[in-house]
Amino acid sequence: MKLTGRTAIITGGAGGIGLETAKLFISEGANVLLADVNETSGKEAADKLGSKCRFVKTDVSDKSSAYFCVIEALKKFGSLDILVNNAGITADASLLKMSSEQFEKVIDINLKGVFFMTKYAAAHMAENNYGRIINTSSIVGIYGNFGQTNYAASKSGVIGMTKTWARELGRKGITVNAVAPGFIATDMIRTVPEKILNSIKDRTPLGRLGTPADIARAYLFLASDDAEFITGITLSVDGGLVW
Repeated sequence: MKLTGRTAIITGGAGGIGLETAKLFISEGANVLLADVNETSGKEAADKLGSKCRFVKTDVSDKSSAYFCVIEALKKFGSLDILVNNAGITADASLLKMSSEQFEKVIDINLKGVFFMTKYAAAHMAENNYGRIINTSSIVGIYGNFGQTNYAASKSGVIGMTKTWARELGRKGITVNAVAPGFIATDMIRTVPEKILNSIKDRTPLGRLGTPADIARAYLFLASDDAEFITGITLSVDGGLVW
């Protein structure tokens, strides 16, 4: 019960890694607010997870929606201790084929969304001199990847913001860390050809793709008091993938 009495917001919480994280956090004693644009899936997930879970439809790229999400967490649970900035999208194309709309959409959600959610959540955390902020980067944000200019830029930016916020918020009792998943078996990679996935497995010492539970457990560690003296890091959870 590492999170007993804590309240967490998990963006992108209606499915995949976000939903797996919500299940784990609740099992560890936390109250969880699922924030997602998918209202149908979000409500269904919250209903299944029970009284310690609520859903709020949230577009993290919209600052008003992000602000409302934080206010709703405070209204429903009375506090906010943990923010997991898990929401993210892809819109892949090579540089010469990528439209400005594709670039901006990914930046809006993956980078600006993290900025908005953290800005409003950290303001409350600072008042209580306690907080855990966990940002989702990616192995692509560290090494880059063909056809993902927008995604790589957003995830590299998340690492930069993480390091900056760790410096700014540490004296206010708030730790800020990032997790950089490798290739995880979620809907996001279902369009990746099997040949490429097999190549990724071959270059991964552990010999498999990651699972949502692998990432959820990393989030739990950074959200718990076990990591109270850790801030400003980017934790790679990629099975040792040789890029």
